[in-house]
Amino acid sequence: MHTYSSLCVSMHRASVYCTAVQHRYFIMLMSVCLRTLATTEKPELQAQEFAHSIRLDGDIILGGLFPVHARGEPGSACGELKKEKGIHRLEAMLFAIDLINKDPELLPNVTLGALILDTCSRDTYALEQSLTFVQALIERDSSDVHCANGEPPVFAKPDKVVGVIGAAASSVSTMVANILRLFGIPQISYASTAPELSDDARYDFFSRVVPPDTFQAQAMLDIVMAMGWNYVSTLASEGTYGESGVEAFLQISRESGAVCVAQSQKIPREPTRGEFDRVISRLLETPNARAVIMFANEDDIRRILEAAKRNNVTGHFLWLGSDSWGAKVSPVVHQEDVAEGAITVLPRRASVAAFDRYFRSRSLSNNRRNVWFAEFWEENFDCKLGMNPKRQGNLKKCTGLEKIGRDSTYEQEGKVQFVMDAVYAMAHALHKMHQDLCSGYPGLCPRMSTIDGKKLLNYIRAVNFSGSAKTPVVFSENGDAPGRYDIFQYQSSNTSEGEYKVVGHWIDKLHLDMDALRWSRFGDGAVPPSVCSAPCQAGERKKVVKGVPCCWHCERCSGFQYQASEVACQLCPYEQRPNVNRTGCTPIPVVQLDWRSPWVLMPVFFAVLGIFATVFVVVTFARYNDTPIVRASGREMSYVLLAGIFLCYAITFPMVATPNMVACSLRRVLLGLGMSISYSALLTKTNRIYRIFEQGKRSVAAPRFISPPSQLAITCSLISVQLLGVLAWFVADPPNAIVDYGEQRTQDPANALGTLKCDISDLALICSLSYSILLVVTCTVYAIKTRGVPETFNEAKPIGFTMYTTCIIWLAFIPIFFGTAQSEEKMYIQTTTLTMSLSLSASVCLGLLYMPKVYVILLHPEQNVPKHKRSFKAIVTAATMSSKLSQLATDRPNGEAKTELCEPKAGSPPPSKNTYVSYTNHAM
Repeated sequence: MHTYSSLCVSMHRASVYCTAVQHRYFIMLMSVCLRTLATTEKPELQAQEFAHSIRLDGDIILGGLFPVHARGEPGSACGELKKEKGIHRLEAMLFAIDLINKDPELLPNVTLGALILDTCSRDTYALEQSLTFVQALIERDSSDVHCANGEPPVFAKPDKVVGVIGAAASSVSTMVANILRLFGIPQISYASTAPELSDDARYDFFSRVVPPDTFQAQAMLDIVMAMGWNYVSTLASEGTYGESGVEAFLQISRESGAVCVAQSQKIPREPTRGEFDRVISRLLETPNARAVIMFANEDDIRRILEAAKRNNVTGHFLWLGSDSWGAKVSPVVHQEDVAEGAITVLPRRASVAAFDRYFRSRSLSNNRRNVWFAEFWEENFDCKLGMNPKRQGNLKKCTGLEKIGRDSTYEQEGKVQFVMDAVYAMAHALHKMHQDLCSGYPGLCPRMSTIDGKKLLNYIRAVNFSGSAKTPVVFSENGDAPGRYDIFQYQSSNTSEGEYKVVGHWIDKLHLDMDALRWSRFGDGAVPPSVCSAPCQAGERKKVVKGVPCCWHCERCSGFQYQASEVACQLCPYEQRPNVNRTGCTPIPVVQLDWRSPWVLMPVFFAVLGIFATVFVVVTFARYNDTPIVRASGREMSYVLLAGIFLCYAITFPMVATPNMVACSLRRVLLGLGMSISYSALLTKTNRIYRIFEQGKRSVAAPRFISPPSQLAITCSLISVQLLGVLAWFVADPPNAIVDYGEQRTQDPANALGTLKCDISDLALICSLSYSILLVVTCTVYAIKTRGVPETFNEAKPIGFTMYTTCIIWLAFIPIFFGTAQSEEKMYIQTTTLTMSLSLSASVCLGLLYMPKVYVILLHPEQNVPKHKRSFKAIVTAATMSSKLSQLATDRPNGEAKTELCEPKAGSPPPSKNTYVSYTNHAM
């Protein structure tokens, strides 16, 4: 046994890599392994009496797998006959094939045949039986077979099955699908609902006309939530169907967060004596979890209800059964009181009237093709046939004249519709394939003599027709049917026996008629509870107690949270805060800079003084425009610089004004423009001085672009860079005012405030000022380079002091501005810091560059007199001599150096202390 198992596993892995030529040898050996596994696992389970099949001749053969018999007791493969789930479904396939063969529009001139096998409700037995479907695809090895007359052996050609209808149980379908996919045989199930069969990578040739349990689990969860239950238990039969169904329910319930599972119980495949009583005892350990979600087979359902009755807990549990319970009568026979109130789910179906007429007309004489029909006859009419009856005991003899529905009860089995739909789906796929490959050809053409399973699968997935119950039959890309369920409740009254009543349906969402539900055994008739803890008060949420699933204590929502539901607190929208009782949210108050605030008054007062001072200087310069001091200062550049200083002061007012589109636009424009104008002018001046004296060291020729128009052009070009940057900023991000709720979002929502501000981030602000900072740094570098030029010839030293002071101001600005980014007073501190830094920079320029000149102009007009002009050559020579003498002075021990930079004309007085030389007016 172990040798064969290891060989089969190794071969299964190797099958992925087999080539088409090698595959035939692999298939031969694989079939031996599969048959060996199925028959050697339990040798005593080999079928003897039940090893029958139904064969119908046809041009195309369809396989069928049905649980004609139940699982046998230990030592026997098959058990008792299943009248409804076995015979009804089997006859539904035969009936569907008859209808298709008689239909002149569907597969004309093509006859469908069948090869139908019994799975005995056991996956290993079904696996062995399914090898019959692939015999035609296995190449026989005749080397060891010899005929007595010496002629080569002749093997009977087995039926080639192109598609399989079945199986019923998900565990059986899973096992069979693994082998059918190796041989490329499509499979359509009429009852398997396990979610794992939706995996198209593992079960690519599997399709089904019933929805997967994923939909069913969602429908059951929706029912639980509609009932107000949040504390339930689950019960599953061991196997693919039960375990996969419960797992799907658990996963969906975890995702919803609204339903908790107290415990999950599993019923073994071979339950021991007393197992069901132990399951009931374990379920009673969590008495508040009265609702029990059941994914169990029919036999287990019946036996769990019997155990509940024996343990005297009738009326305690609230059963919620899956489609395996559905609307079946057999699980509730003789235990109607225990099952009363049970809610069940069943894929939406309708009784097929034509099948009822067909099945009622079946008899021993006209249904000889069904090899199990005689056994069904004995079981159905409680009699025995002939000399070798299937049933033993003192029973009456069957006459053969009994009639189904007259001499016995009859109710159409719930999956008959789906069996017929599965057969018709296969037929429609073959019909479409025939139209494409054999257009106009009567019967099967040579192209369909060997049907490609992969192509047939594609046709199956593409079918779309009205099924036997007049509902559309379609498949998803994974081969699943859409989810459509009817919801039943088992109800009884004093005047009638129990029956299933339709109380709702589920198609993508739940439609449940709460008024149709009956809870006569549960007190006052209201929906019985299945909860662990009482609801919380307003503003509180349920917090699960650790170690006790679905039991909670109430916890008040904190921070900016409000009570969104019984189990959840949610954050208020960003612009809102919770109300007093935390049942909703209210808008957060919005604040802005107040003109009466000290944070605003100080920079405004400073800006007003600066503006008055700037205007005073401008008026003074304009009044004395043609005086030597004004002319020596470079009038054009002075007015440009004063305009920049004025804007540096003026930016304070848009910065503290109420944010709107106009104010925000002015902030963006003026924020860096004032500084760029000021320091573009200063940079042009220092660059001009530097170039003049650098040029003088090499040549007596004047450098280019030192005239006033050239200086203005250079300055304007530098300013235009800032303006282009602002223009791009406007285009990329138009200015607007926003309310920032993050700056003053305190821990206590009652103190939270929103800040009305312009949509300018700290990064955008720094980017806007970065160009001005670059001008400041560059200007400072030039100021350092021109520091050795004599003060009688230029403004280099005042400019240098101005730039050094400006750098100190902005170096202090950076830590203050960014260090308060997390402060609750951020809006006030940063605005005041920025405006004061701009005003101080302007004040430094105004005080160091212009106040001395204004002082001379107004208070010492005697010094504001014209001086004799010097040529560029004389100026440069004097500057060069001054530089050399400065160097010589450092070399002398006593530090003395004597030289005369310029000789005054004869008879002229010595020059005054302060001499103002205008380079723009020198003759070049």
